[in-house]
Amino acid sequence: MLSLYFDAKDHELLTMVNSILDSGVGMAQGSGRVFFPSAMHPHGLKELSMSQEIRVAYAVINLLDTLDTGQAQDRIEALRALRAEVLAAPSSSFRYNTARVLIQIMKDLVRAHGNTAAQLRLAHDFRAAATGNRLVVRRMLRQYHLLEMPETWDQLAFDHHVHDANTKGRKSPTQLIMDAWIKGLRTLDVVYYNFVEAAAVAELLQAAEIMGITVRVGIEFQPRFRDRFVQIVWQPRGFEDWHDMLAFFQGKDCQDILALGREASLYHHTYVMRLLEQYNTRLRLAIGEEWGLELEEISEREILAFVAIGQTSRTHLAELIYRRIMTAFAAGMDSLRARYLSADAAGREEMDRLLARINALTPESVNAQWLQKAKNPAVPLATDPEERDRVPEIMRRSPADLVNSLTALRSTSNIILNLCDLAVEDVLELLYDCEGKISHLEIFNLKNYEDGRLRDIPAISELQFAVNEGSGISLKRLLRNLLTRIGDRPLSSPEDDRARNIREILRHLAKFQSFYARRPLKTRIGSDSISRSPVFHGMGFAYAATLPNRERLHLSDQKDEQRKYVPYRQVLRRLVSYIPREHPPLGGTLTRLLRALPGLENIGKRKETIWEVDEKSFRYDPTAREIIALGGSQAREHIFQCAPHPDGERRPDAPQWRYMNTSLKNIAKVLLGFSLTLLTFLHTQTWWFLAYCGPLIWFGITGGRNIIQAVLGGGGFQRASLLRWNDYISWSRLCDSLMYTGFSVPLLELGVRLLLLEKGLGVTSLNAPVFLYTTMALINGLYIASHNRIRGFPREAIVGNLFRSVLAIPVSVTYSYLLLQIFLACGWPVIILTQAATVISKLASDTVAAVIEGFADKAEFSRRRDWDYQDKLFRLFSTFSRLEMALPEKDVLELLREQWPGLEEESDEVREMERTLAINSLDIMYFWFYQPRARSSLTRWVESMSRDEKEIFAACQGMLTRVRPISQMLMDGLVGNNFARALGFYLSRYEAYLRDMSRLTGVASPAGTR
Repeated sequence: MLSLYFDAKDHELLTMVNSILDSGVGMAQGSGRVFFPSAMHPHGLKELSMSQEIRVAYAVINLLDTLDTGQAQDRIEALRALRAEVLAAPSSSFRYNTARVLIQIMKDLVRAHGNTAAQLRLAHDFRAAATGNRLVVRRMLRQYHLLEMPETWDQLAFDHHVHDANTKGRKSPTQLIMDAWIKGLRTLDVVYYNFVEAAAVAELLQAAEIMGITVRVGIEFQPRFRDRFVQIVWQPRGFEDWHDMLAFFQGKDCQDILALGREASLYHHTYVMRLLEQYNTRLRLAIGEEWGLELEEISEREILAFVAIGQTSRTHLAELIYRRIMTAFAAGMDSLRARYLSADAAGREEMDRLLARINALTPESVNAQWLQKAKNPAVPLATDPEERDRVPEIMRRSPADLVNSLTALRSTSNIILNLCDLAVEDVLELLYDCEGKISHLEIFNLKNYEDGRLRDIPAISELQFAVNEGSGISLKRLLRNLLTRIGDRPLSSPEDDRARNIREILRHLAKFQSFYARRPLKTRIGSDSISRSPVFHGMGFAYAATLPNRERLHLSDQKDEQRKYVPYRQVLRRLVSYIPREHPPLGGTLTRLLRALPGLENIGKRKETIWEVDEKSFRYDPTAREIIALGGSQAREHIFQCAPHPDGERRPDAPQWRYMNTSLKNIAKVLLGFSLTLLTFLHTQTWWFLAYCGPLIWFGITGGRNIIQAVLGGGGFQRASLLRWNDYISWSRLCDSLMYTGFSVPLLELGVRLLLLEKGLGVTSLNAPVFLYTTMALINGLYIASHNRIRGFPREAIVGNLFRSVLAIPVSVTYSYLLLQIFLACGWPVIILTQAATVISKLASDTVAAVIEGFADKAEFSRRRDWDYQDKLFRLFSTFSRLEMALPEKDVLELLREQWPGLEEESDEVREMERTLAINSLDIMYFWFYQPRARSSLTRWVESMSRDEKEIFAACQGMLTRVRPISQMLMDGLVGNNFARALGFYLSRYEAYLRDMSRLTGVASPAGTR
């Protein structure tokens, strides 16, 4: 019996995910490995062992909630598998946005462990989004406050200042990269305090390489400037790859400077431990008295466990204190609710004020109220005069000395000045003192901006613009204005020589200009996100101009207060190229016809956009809406409430249509469409056959066309394929089509044919067939295009269906003429044809649609197979090349043609490469038998190979004759514990497959051994 809500597959997914979570596989230290080798393709042999949803879940489980450095490689492999799985999951070209949504849903599903209702909703959402339907995916993007990104993945989306768990952030480097990709970021600057461990750099850069994100590693130091500290970030750059960068950080010279940084971090750790002591002895009692709570002490071991691999900070301590307060308050909520229900109005009002205060409490407010100098006078700060000679040596250096040391280590370095608490005259002095070695200003830091610590950014922006403009007049005017500004206020101390320094810069203005004559003073925009705060926005920014048109319109219309805009304006340049596709979405013939029409010259081509940023044009503008923050404020973990929920408030787990059982939903759609069709035909037809059988004919045309189109598009009549004809059909898509075709019947039959044309204009298929069928085809085309848009179809499909209406006109006239001749020959009353005009028009439209959409499905399947083979063949040939390099004195091709023991005596690395070649061959064989359009796609790839490449390809496929070792690989866990189907497939099909490959490549297959 079908359940009213959710599907059997939803429950199956939930059972599998929870069994993994309950068993701790992938979560416990040392056990977190991915089931499948990274060489295995998502559309390959592992489909016979485990569903894609479970593979995605397992990868997410391995990525979340573990900070153990020993599991870094497990996280890397899990991320590699996750990216491959989610990009391969959508059955449409809406790949990147679908993949982002799938990861986000699975993260929530894993973290909702224990809440079955929430998990079921998420499981259903995951399976719905996995179809790649644009309508569903866009709804999910809105639900998760994610902006839609272009499928060309050419957006300018970035964050120039974030932290991971190795400082004071919450996320491991791999998880940070995963979440950045979900946000749509393509560039990320990860900042570490004072030093960075090589393991963190290795994990971060490997993860970034997998996800295609450009990552820059920065280390923040705090040199002394005018009896305080400024924040300078050092970014070494100019490396060939991440191995090169890692080697630099591990070099002796770099390690020497990082050792000094470790002393600074140790000094700060000592400071936090002193604050912890103050909390345990004084602050917890004072906080408890304020809130009427009894707070427990926090041990040093507890805070170190909380910090984990990070660097101890006031942020960590504030969050632990906040958790203590929330835990203690939650423990007394039952008593408070009881008092609330029995209290009078004044008492309830007082308790409401108390709850409002506790709900407004955040770790940031705890930090600001209880951990500052005013509340802890006994804890010395690094800026205190008595601490001047006690702080570590690197903190006593001047900015100029520090910058010179850093650039001496690597001349191609970015030196970034954070503007936190700096005035424009501070920035001017630092730029001059460092002699142009400061390459970037972190002109906007979202955390500091919302904290009110960017107090002079309009003036600093004008300084930067004047420096980059290269105009001595503008720069001189600005400096003279600064002198006037300084002169109008009292000096901060008798030793203040600010005005003298500015006059010095004025006298050497040409020298100052020369610092930035060749290279402009560039900008950085960062969120300073640590993924902990429910107050501050998360990471990520994007230039709105680089987002899809739909998203830009949505942003311009919405009144979402969570979306923040950076108050700066900058000039962007857009370079667009249109690159022809080998397999256009609508097929080659139809695409050529469409390109002949005005405005459609580039339809079906791949659009490539390159955005260039004019660094010199960056300027402060509080009204600008060009750069948008991608992050939003997080939901608060603790919201206390005494009053009951108001009546009528919708519960979050209330039943919704979208969670109805898919089979029941499909039945309801078909019944709705059929009911409209039947009622319309009963009202408009006088001939009993059309009145009662017309709906069946109408639905038969639509259903038959969809089935034939899907089967032909997928190449379903290839006899050697192991797919059945119904494997090509999306039954939900078919039911949607039947429902919408039902809505078209009242429009076309009642509204257009009967009321508008016959009764209104006196037009029938007998007296004006061309006019009638033209009108019906055009209106039907507009209707189809509108519901295709509602259903989230791509633009090409919508345009193709408009074109289909034009082609349907002559087909309708032809069908009508042929039927007229048949009726005349048989002596039947031709008046019946006037009532059948709508059915004839429908048959003509679907005839054309079967051709157009069949070609479109064929092109889509071909494109997906080309993606699959491109990946597999690249892996196969690159592995073969590495094997050739590893065995310089041997003929690798001959070794592969021999039996498996040929490489048994080689190193583990060589044997692993041989195993990878076998895995690739197994996947390619699986494609050949189980993936739509795989045969035609592989045939094209092989035909484009050189003779040598064909021999290499054939030799690698010939490895499948090694039955015993490959069978052993499968039984030893290559596809997990459920290997029976995969093993049976291999043993029963490899010989036929090798015969096919021999014919395809023209290279004889080796004889097999068992």
